Amino acid sequence: MVRVRSREEILATLDAEGNVDSLPFMPEMLQFCGSSLPVFSVAHKTCDTVEHPGNCRSLQHTVHLVGTRCDGSAHGGCQAGCMLFWREEWLSTPSGAPLRDVAGTGATEEALQASTMDGSLYKCQATAMKVAAAPLPTRQLGQYWKDLRSGNVGFFTWLRGLGITTFNLYQWQAPRRLRPFGGRSWPLFKGRGTGKRIPSGNLQPGDLVEIRSKAEIEATLNAEGRNGGMLFDGEMLPFCGRRFRVERRVDHIIDEPSGKMIKLQDCWVLDNVVCQGIYHRFCPRGGLPYWREAWLRKVDEPA
Repeated sequence: MVRVRSREEILATLDAEGNVDSLPFMPEMLQFCGSSLPVFSVAHKTCDTVEHPGNCRSLQHTVHLVGTRCDGSAHGGCQAGCMLFWREEWLSTPSGAPLRDVAGTGATEEALQASTMDGSLYKCQATAMKVAAAPLPTRQLGQYWKDLRSGNVGFFTWLRGLGITTFNLYQWQAPRRLRPFGGRSWPLFKGRGTGKRIPSGNLQPGDLVEIRSKAEIEATLNAEGRNGGMLFDGEMLPFCGRRFRVERRVDHIIDEPSGKMIKLQDCWVLDNVVCQGIYHRFCPRGGLPYWREAWLRKVDEPA
């Protein structure tokens, strides 16, 4: 359990643009000031969604807290629902002692609001990862010890993930003739269709759905593993065959590499479905997978 420090205390840790070590404190985070919350994960690294997708970047003195996702209210209503990054400077023990104290030049709430835009482009924690986090090579072994020691993953999940990472590293670097399964990364799945998006339009928030089988989903994907341009990520495979409620539809999000607001169609988020990071070096970010309607089967419920 940690306590989010008061507005005044947090603003005093920031530079004039509202950052600590290039990581912005966003206006959407102010609502959590004074709250006592458990740590969801230690954010010593994160997926690189800005510069080199599929790689990881490293951070220091940063965590994710349970129940703290960005609501996009200061960023054009972005619906990505990203897990927020919390610097230790913004947190204290339940008794009120700062986890890590630092004095910035100070920022105002008006400065936080102004820092969300750069001309017509949006700026947020996700778009800032290129400067707020450093590249983290796959071969840097200390990161995997931190994954286990921090409690981000359990021992058996950790062993499984290490095996997957080792296999994928071999697939990427071994001579082509020595790579099994055509050099594909784990988990092994391959699109067998055209990738054309064909939604029925019948899905609604609150509906009970069953995620289709691996074989059924492969039939909706093109050779690049996409349906209507949307990637079906390996992290989504463990949910196949399971039932969940539709939480909401996603119509627009900030494109993290560019900062542009982009529109989406046929994009759904399911309740309590969160990326586990098993196939992405234990990324602790807890991202929300996006689902096409073609990957879901609506389940009729008793009256």
